[in-house]
Amino acid sequence: MKARLFTALLTTAALGVGSPGSASEITQAEAFRASSAAVLPVMEKNQIPGMSVALVLGEESFIFNFGVSDVEGNTPVTDNTIFEIGSISKTFTATLATYAEALGQLKLTDTTAEYLPGLAGTEFGDVQLLHLGTHTLGGMPLQVPDGIQNREELLDFFRQWRPTYSPGTVRTYANPSIGALGWAAANSLGQDFSTAMTRGLFQPLGLSSTFLEVPAQKMSDYAWGYNKDNEAVRVNPGVLDSEAYGIKTTASDLSTFVKANMGMLSLDSALQTALDNTRKSYFSVGKMTQDIIWEEYELPVDLRTLQEGNSPQIILNATPVRAITPAAAPSSSVWVNKTGSTNGFGAYVAFVPAERFGIVLLANKNWPNVERVRVAHEIYSRLVLQR
Repeated sequence: MKARLFTALLTTAALGVGSPGSASEITQAEAFRASSAAVLPVMEKNQIPGMSVALVLGEESFIFNFGVSDVEGNTPVTDNTIFEIGSISKTFTATLATYAEALGQLKLTDTTAEYLPGLAGTEFGDVQLLHLGTHTLGGMPLQVPDGIQNREELLDFFRQWRPTYSPGTVRTYANPSIGALGWAAANSLGQDFSTAMTRGLFQPLGLSSTFLEVPAQKMSDYAWGYNKDNEAVRVNPGVLDSEAYGIKTTASDLSTFVKANMGMLSLDSALQTALDNTRKSYFSVGKMTQDIIWEEYELPVDLRTLQEGNSPQIILNATPVRAITPAAAPSSSVWVNKTGSTNGFGAYVAFVPAERFGIVLLANKNWPNVERVRVAHEIYSRLVLQR
């Protein structure tokens, strides 16, 4: 299996360079050399069938594709290949919440019960939306508990919830809390989540290949993911899946989202305000700063610090935080990032506004976060720091 996968990816890597835009041949070649030198070894090591890499380098953008999206069909990864991005979806959910705020439909300092009235009079209902978006509500399991099949059962779980910590003192990374934020944001807009996300974000941003549910006419572009046993899989539906980890997209579309977050697109003022406000800094978590879902690090930042901040220890364990009061305005001299995984996919996105640098790594296998960060940092070092 390993030899078959690596042969396929080498063939594609040698021939498959994505749309180069208006960049010069030298710039494109340099970017491809840096990307392939970093990506190919980790693909071989982790038996990753296929990857798509998008780079934003100032005004230029590149997409480089490696390997296959479907092992059985030997289908090459292309610019149109759709990947699951797991928890990077949370950055879109955060933006929907700040967009609703920019439109005057909610305030992040409002309580959850104001938009989920079934939680009135409960401790979860008294939590501010801000704490849902910063993982600081007071303790929450990583996943929606087994056995919960619908939203009414989820509301019962939230009604029974009791905080382990005082809100705003400890970070506990969790899907249910950001899922509740997305639910509340959509309610504030008077729409279901899918409609609010599609009309409020995907369409205005021009993300034509970004979906919560991949439509029939796009299924041929939807990559198969591969689990630890190299079996073909795709994400299973679940309660709050769309809000927490359900987006499927291309490297091109996700790089457009990166550009939007760096203020490089011409957007409606409310939408740009929303994007900017996701990067206000609310809590310090060691050397990492917690924004609304986005995580950032002051420059210069070394690889070890980035790897520690994206490690299982930080994701899975309760971590004390220090509140930043008032919240700090978005900074440009920072490394901003988010990882995302499903059983068959592993993704990473990072950007440095001061350098107008962005990187998207999409793979159809779950691979270690520390290696995703290392690949991104290596490409950044070759193309930005060493120039």
